[in-house]
Amino acid sequence: MGKKRLLWQLYPSYLIIILVSLLAITWYASRSLRQFYYKQTAADLEARAQLIENQFREQLIPAETNSVDSLCQELGRKSSTRITVILPSGKVIGDSEEDPANMDNHADRPEIRQAQAGNIGASVRFSHTLQEDMMYVAVPIEKDGAIFGVLRTSIPVTSISLALADIYSKIAIGGFLVAMLAATISLVISRRLSRPLEEMRQGAERFAEGDLSRKLAVPDSQEIGALAEAMNQMAAQLDERIRIVVQQRNEQEAVLASMVEGVIAINKDERLISLNQAAGRLLGADPHKTPGKGLHEVVRNVDLQQFVARVLVSVEPLEGEIVLHQDSERYLQAHGAPLRDGQGQNIGALVVLNDVTRLRKLENIRRDFVANVSHELKTPITAIKAAVETLLDGAIYKPDEARRFLKIATKQADRLNAIIEDLLTLSRIEQGAEAAEILLGKYGIETVLSAAIQTCRIKAIAKDIELELTCRDGIRAMINPPLMEQAIINLLDNALKYSEPKSSVQVSGAQSDTEVIIQVRDYGCGIGKDHLPRLFERFYRVDKARSRRLGGTGLGLAIVKHIVQAHGGSVNVESVPGRGSCFSIHLPIV
Repeated sequence: MGKKRLLWQLYPSYLIIILVSLLAITWYASRSLRQFYYKQTAADLEARAQLIENQFREQLIPAETNSVDSLCQELGRKSSTRITVILPSGKVIGDSEEDPANMDNHADRPEIRQAQAGNIGASVRFSHTLQEDMMYVAVPIEKDGAIFGVLRTSIPVTSISLALADIYSKIAIGGFLVAMLAATISLVISRRLSRPLEEMRQGAERFAEGDLSRKLAVPDSQEIGALAEAMNQMAAQLDERIRIVVQQRNEQEAVLASMVEGVIAINKDERLISLNQAAGRLLGADPHKTPGKGLHEVVRNVDLQQFVARVLVSVEPLEGEIVLHQDSERYLQAHGAPLRDGQGQNIGALVVLNDVTRLRKLENIRRDFVANVSHELKTPITAIKAAVETLLDGAIYKPDEARRFLKIATKQADRLNAIIEDLLTLSRIEQGAEAAEILLGKYGIETVLSAAIQTCRIKAIAKDIELELTCRDGIRAMINPPLMEQAIINLLDNALKYSEPKSSVQVSGAQSDTEVIIQVRDYGCGIGKDHLPRLFERFYRVDKARSRRLGGTGLGLAIVKHIVQAHGGSVNVESVPGRGSCFSIHLPIV
């Protein structure tokens, strides 16, 4: 059943109470009035009978029937009362309305019996003679203690009923008016009682919807007013607590959002409680859509799921490593610990993810670098050692053999020196860039390109390769001329090594709205697509045997890359096997 408003619970109750009270009062008043009228009528009839009793006493002693009947008719006509005289035997000897000879014996009438007993009798009943309800009052006619007859007076009850009906109608109208007035007053009182409660209900609904700024009106009633004040105080405290909670949540979200580490909170059922933005980026999930979802729904990584399962059953912090296989492999270092509530109860697990992919790559680069350096240094050292050992074994006494092995040792020593020089150059560039010690100025690009071409012209002439320069005057950039010249020389040297005789190498300088572009293009053997991403790594060689045969250290392009990065630029390469390569240096315009 639907719930009713308080107004419609109070008002009908008041209305029913009022109506029942009015009905009870009306019934009691009507009954009392009827009894009152009957008593008054009976007293009136008794008085009439007693007034004329003496006249009939003289007629009955001795009994004079005709004169009694005549006297009854005369007195009845004057008093508008039916007067009847009955002998002790019950015989009617006089009546103002009927012929006594036609009337029945009245000895059995209740009022007659009471009068014969010496009392005043009264009765209300239907008269078969007059065919209407009548009230009868009988008094004994006595003389010297003896009853000689009964004098009965009566009138129709119809007049009483009419008088009562008039009174009843007035009572009904008055009762209706009183009922309407009482209903109106009870409605007003009910509304007065229910309106503050209704306003508090509406205020409570506003509080539930989060609108805690509007206070409830305080009614005059002490009890309801105290309730309204308590609700206002509750709303104020709740508003303050919500504000503090929201502030703390915002601060927590700001901290979590600012963290580079991924943070994942998981309950005991392996459902996500929260996920910060860093974790969302690492796992490829939307932090706003993940709360409540199972971990296996969001992250399909067995290593992470197993790590979380171990953390959930462990009482101590755990560490592990997770590999994500997405577009490329990503290495995550995971730290897990039990998640506890304010009472110290274990409610799940907290996992912090650190992306160590770059560190892992740097470690791999370092490891490869150490291996490459060791290998590159070991080759000339081994050759030098072998030449010296051969000389010690007796080749020194053979001039031609001794000269040949000494040339080998000298060549390898020069190669070893070149590697060390390139390593020192790389170290100086990196240290200078980190310490901001590389001085940059606004210089013309054409001058630097021309100087680099002049340095490499002898090698170009030796291989019959033409060097072409295309650069208009006025192109300037923030550069360190010696370093930039060295980068261009390294690119030219690399292009001359891998170009065929009687070909050309083109050097160009151009400027756009945002950058200066320097290109070195050759038409040599080209580079395979698989080698391009690692081409600028230290000691990386496309063709190791050919590179060593041509005398390269494997550090030239790495030096180019670090010089360009020290200038705030970038370098890239486009190459097609068999058609040549194009190296491009992009320098920002400041």
